[in-house]
Amino acid sequence: MAMYRIRHCERLSGEVTIHAAKNAVLPLMCAGLLTRDPVVIERVPNLTDVHTLTDILADCGAVIRQEDQATLSLCSEEPHSPSSGDLLSRMRASVLVMGPLLARTGYARVSLPGGCAIGQRPIDLHIKGMQAMGAEVQLTPGSVTLQGTLHGGNVYLDFPSVGATENILLAASIARGTTRIENAAKEPEIIDLCAFLNAMGARISGGGTGTIVIDGQRELHGCTYRPIPDRIEAGTLLCASAMTEGSVLLRGIRPDHMRAVLFKLAETGVTLRESPAGLRLTGRGSQPIQVRTLAYPGFPTDMQAPMMALALKLRGTSVFLETVFENRFMHAREMARLGANIRIEDRIALVNGGRVLAGTSVISTDLRGGAAMMLSGLAAEGETILDDPAGHIARGYEDLPGMLGALGADVTVEMNNG
Repeated sequence: MAMYRIRHCERLSGEVTIHAAKNAVLPLMCAGLLTRDPVVIERVPNLTDVHTLTDILADCGAVIRQEDQATLSLCSEEPHSPSSGDLLSRMRASVLVMGPLLARTGYARVSLPGGCAIGQRPIDLHIKGMQAMGAEVQLTPGSVTLQGTLHGGNVYLDFPSVGATENILLAASIARGTTRIENAAKEPEIIDLCAFLNAMGARISGGGTGTIVIDGQRELHGCTYRPIPDRIEAGTLLCASAMTEGSVLLRGIRPDHMRAVLFKLAETGVTLRESPAGLRLTGRGSQPIQVRTLAYPGFPTDMQAPMMALALKLRGTSVFLETVFENRFMHAREMARLGANIRIEDRIALVNGGRVLAGTSVISTDLRGGAAMMLSGLAAEGETILDDPAGHIARGYEDLPGMLGALGADVTVEMNNG
């Protein structure tokens, strides 16, 4: 769908403003199915995933209006299950329509979701949560059907799944009685969803902790809400800056949402300064690092690939242990095409950094891997051609080439309709 031409960059400097978080906006949009009233979400990023979910929600009967370039209004008077399985199969977050539809109408039939091919992402925890609240479930090849009147229940998640926590939160907010989620995900996006639902009249406590309690309400009302900034976009740009001898200021950032990433960046030798204006990174990373991906507040799996791009510039051996997804080193083979020395052993990647890289043709393997390859191209001598036939990068970054360009990088995009 897109092809990027990336030229070697020695120095990034300047400032950019971070967009709202994709992973916060998508569940907020699905929450709009819980009420007849309009909900308004501000600063919605211009992303392919947002456009796809807009189409899915419209297929669920919602009326969606773009009030201005970045403000979305959603009204769902009579929601129903989507008819297009193709739309749902394009993105993982589409499964989040399940909880609101089931709670609101007593029935939900959804196709199994798609997204990046970075490992198994089963929805069994989503289904267990719905069953704990009284849903009857029927699984068929490629889809799941749920029905019943939901009531409060106790849900224990075997793993603190972000998606399952979100789906259960959405359903329980208008279920009868009290629902308790144990081993809930703690990500900032979960806290943001709880705040949004409470602004709609829900009664939720414990967001951001391992135990969330939801006192179901008979109905919710509309609200206007501004979601949190994108910590993954911010981290990606900080990694790009740390690869060069520059000075970059990120505005609109929440450093408290990304402490694990900031600690790892500091270990490379760069300087980070927080101020009312934002977060500034100066200097070039030089020391190798050890990264272990974990559920929040640990190091986020979404930042593993961009951090590996930075590791290509760090002299010595950096170690990456991926504990969340079993197939999230696909970008390593593309980095090797640039001359990187990376050895993969099961879920461990050993990156021998400091080598001279040479531009060539590479492929975007997934959303975060594609961003990492764009950063790797900045580190390579000459020109790197990054082919993104599935449009992965545009799913989660609003104009990443433009943001890098505002900092002095030379990245151009060409649409490829073939």
